[in-house]
Amino acid sequence: MATACAGASPGPAVAQEQTLEIRSASQPFKIDDPSAKTIGRLVWRGGIMMTANSRHFGGWSDLHVTTDGKSLTSISDEGAWLTATIEYDGEANLAGLGNARIGQLHGLDGKLIATKAEADAEAMARLPDGSWLVAFERDHRIWRYPTLTSTPTLFDGPPDLGRQPTNGGIEGMTALADGRVIAISEEYSLQPGTVVGWVGTPGAGGRYQWQTFNYATIPDFKPTAITQLPDGSFALIERAFDVARGVRCRVMRFEASQLVAGGTVQAEELARLASPYAVDNLEGIAATKGARGETLLWLISDDNFNPLQRNILLLFELAK
Repeated sequence: MATACAGASPGPAVAQEQTLEIRSASQPFKIDDPSAKTIGRLVWRGGIMMTANSRHFGGWSDLHVTTDGKSLTSISDEGAWLTATIEYDGEANLAGLGNARIGQLHGLDGKLIATKAEADAEAMARLPDGSWLVAFERDHRIWRYPTLTSTPTLFDGPPDLGRQPTNGGIEGMTALADGRVIAISEEYSLQPGTVVGWVGTPGAGGRYQWQTFNYATIPDFKPTAITQLPDGSFALIERAFDVARGVRCRVMRFEASQLVAGGTVQAEELARLASPYAVDNLEGIAATKGARGETLLWLISDDNFNPLQRNILLLFELAK
């Protein structure tokens, strides 16, 4: 879901697969204090502002980083996918991206997705077999892709998936090592002060059994991404936007033990990002382990193809 006036979207139908040159500029952590390195429980490990030689580069709505930290995959709310290798500086901080490719997701008919109504991909997860789940809003559904360049099949999602607001569907989704899938809606609510989440458990014949939980929110902030941390707990991004204050994001965490059917998850705030700190319309999160065994959090933004917004990729270390 966009948080500001959308820019001149290039339209999804012609994002043909191609190599991509990503131009990276260093993203300051705190504009008015170059010596700053921490915010809340997060330690700055580098950030980049990204542009590329394709008008389809942008709108990045979720993020996956390989466990070795060497490459990433992202999806766009115009139906595009992105892959790239990650470059580091001499201190193992984020420095840039290379070897990038961009392409367009296919529909169930094998053709490239051609309309915004069909292309609004907002969340992704990688299953243990290497296949991908992609959650779309507007036309709420989850598709399963053997690879992001292949034809998908319809995934057995929650039965109440279609009850979500048109532009407020699943924004966060992650898959666990045992095949379970965790998903959270941005705006679908059954109880005041919460949004709906689901836990899907694989069963016979590849079908999933879904249980519902509630995720507690505060005014203005709604979840946009979720990932599992190396210790088994979960990290999320919550985002708020208004014209007066701009984009604000909370980085959150909760224990897996809170995922109880019918229960309410109460996440703790790790950090709150707002100007003058590095922030934009953050919609994707991933977690890996660093060389020292530290937990790393990766955040990516959706620029809405708006010249007033940016595509940024941020890297933080979770302080112990």
